[in-house]
Amino acid sequence: MDKHELGRFLRLHRERLTPATVGLPAAGPRRTPGLRREEVAQLAHISTQYYTRLEQARGPQPSRHVLAALGRALRLNDAERDLLYTLGGQQAEPPGPSPDVPDRILDLIERLPHTAALVLDAKYDILAWNPLAAALLEDFSAQPRRERNMIRRYFLDPVRGHYGMTGDGDFGQFAAGHLRAAAARYPDDPATQGLIRDLLRHSPEFAALWPSGEVSDRRHLLKTIDHPQLGRIELTCDILVIPERDQHVVLLTAEPGTPAHDALQLLSVIGLQQFT
Repeated sequence: MDKHELGRFLRLHRERLTPATVGLPAAGPRRTPGLRREEVAQLAHISTQYYTRLEQARGPQPSRHVLAALGRALRLNDAERDLLYTLGGQQAEPPGPSPDVPDRILDLIERLPHTAALVLDAKYDILAWNPLAAALLEDFSAQPRRERNMIRRYFLDPVRGHYGMTGDGDFGQFAAGHLRAAAARYPDDPATQGLIRDLLRHSPEFAALWPSGEVSDRRHLLKTIDHPQLGRIELTCDILVIPERDQHVVLLTAEPGTPAHDALQLLSVIGLQQFT
């Protein structure tokens, strides 16, 4: 890790941005160009004190998660993001699935107010979601990062992890085959291998499905979710691929004019509020 070059890099890219570029109000005159340190910290969801220490070459080595958040906050392109990881002492390309969601995808799912949208990595870690997905399924931000994995939750936490979901196709069989394919692509990734070990050890269902090796590439499904307040919601599930990141965008939609569409519209308004 090169603390001084990292600090210089952060300062350079902070000073090239304006509040308007990142969607922030321009509060009063500025003595220096670019964003303020507290604004970068706000965009990256880290403390201003921590960010200041990084920029002043006084901070500890940042985690890959922090570097990814700073890359998004500073609107870095792929080459700049790779350099940021190198200066921060992290591998530009990790041995496992990429946790970095492209900015265009994050913007896309936020612009879909009546579609529940999730972004998953190759092992089905939930990397990003929009407010409607949280209202429909659960508040993912309230879960520890390790638990934000749809395959782990499905097999090891069946009460919450199924989300009352039924539909064509067997998600358990699909998940086992999908995870086998991911393990073949990332044989040296500790997180992927650890997930498989946990599932084999603690889920008889997964252990029975694992040897089959059947892999499905279905991208259009019908799902019914039994929502705790709104009851059964029949949805269309489409899965889009982000090939350069080996990620998937899951879109849950309903036909206009149907009760399911009305339910999604209601959820888009009330969000995570509880019904009384």
